[in-house]
Amino acid sequence: MAVSTETQYFNVGWDERDSVNNIIKEVYMALREKGYNPVNQIVGYIMSGDPTYITSYKGARSLIMKVERDELVEEMLLEYIFSNAWDEETDED
Repeated sequence: MAVSTETQYFNVGWDERDSVNNIIKEVYMALREKGYNPVNQIVGYIMSGDPTYITSYKGARSLIMKVERDELVEEMLLEYIFSNAWDEETDED
């Protein structure tokens, strides 16, 4: 077998629907539709890594497991920072 010098690519098939932001939204909506407190359930999952905090309704459990927990935290923190416009503040104080 010859050694290739070309970079190989691996594509897991993520499309726009599967972006981290959309996954969080879909999981949130599924939890809410089932009557759970989505914030508590998602925090439970992030803190413990136990996927049973997330309902399997509408494939929410499978969706959230496509993303590493640290990526979920990063996406939520970035969204929080941007929604508070902290990224636009300057250090003029």
